[in-house]
Amino acid sequence: MTVTQEPASVVQPALQTKWPKFGQSRGWSSTHLTGWRLGRRYIMLIVVAFLLLAPLVFPLLGAFKAQGEAVYGQGATLIPQEWSLDAFRTLFETTNIVRYVSNSFVVAGLNIVSHLVLATIAGYMLSRRGWRGHLLLTIVVTSALIFPFESIMLSLYAQVKGLGFYDTLVGAWMPAMLGPFHVLLMRAAFLGIPDEVEDASYIDGAGELRRFWTIFLPQVKGALVVVGLTSFIFAWQDYLWPLLIIQSDEKSTMMLGIARLQSSFGTDYRVVLAGAIIAIVPIILLFFVTQKYFFRGIEEGGLKF
Repeated sequence: MTVTQEPASVVQPALQTKWPKFGQSRGWSSTHLTGWRLGRRYIMLIVVAFLLLAPLVFPLLGAFKAQGEAVYGQGATLIPQEWSLDAFRTLFETTNIVRYVSNSFVVAGLNIVSHLVLATIAGYMLSRRGWRGHLLLTIVVTSALIFPFESIMLSLYAQVKGLGFYDTLVGAWMPAMLGPFHVLLMRAAFLGIPDEVEDASYIDGAGELRRFWTIFLPQVKGALVVVGLTSFIFAWQDYLWPLLIIQSDEKSTMMLGIARLQSSFGTDYRVVLAGAIIAIVPIILLFFVTQKYFFRGIEEGGLKF
């Protein structure tokens, strides 16, 4: 009895078609869907988008209503009956909104620079296995995520005030100059780089600084974008700490400015909503510009988190 063996050219294609590659779907992709299946998918996307955006968009439309038109309560409509920019004109003429925005950009810019530099260096050092204590320090950094900011807020306030940074933009930036989450994210991104890349750099005679600057750093550009974007958002939307450390109106950030708008224009919600739109526009624009690298950075940082 003879056993026939199938040629490799026949077996190999069968094995390739049985199991899809990593990241590929086993079902039909969106390019193959037609008719009702494709329409059902778009209907679901529209419903989800509506549920996510409607609570945000419809209230903000009140900023474009004319003076005297009801924003909330009886007689109010979702869509403005008469579109107007009077609320934005009042906002820029009667408030210090430009100073609020510039102060927020200063604090957010300092936050981005400090997080990118310090988190990258700390994450790189924690990802190297050639020195003792890196696992212990990783545990210490991870444990810092357990304590909420409110538990150390008063001690930070006393320290910053003792250093002479009360009512300054530097004082509003100092406690958030580095976060443990970004350190762990950069550590995970560096751990995702294959060891063969570092071994090859050793063979070529590259030093520590050259390996970090020319080999490792270009491999984690996506994670750097995530660190920069999230640090900007955290600094831009922070309200509690600036409320404690900043007193004067000239040093107020955007979130403090919106809170002051609520007290100054309590009966005119259009101006408050106009300030909210100005506060959210930079975040939306920044995300749309960096979204390609943002999702790539999430993938890089989540490989060995």
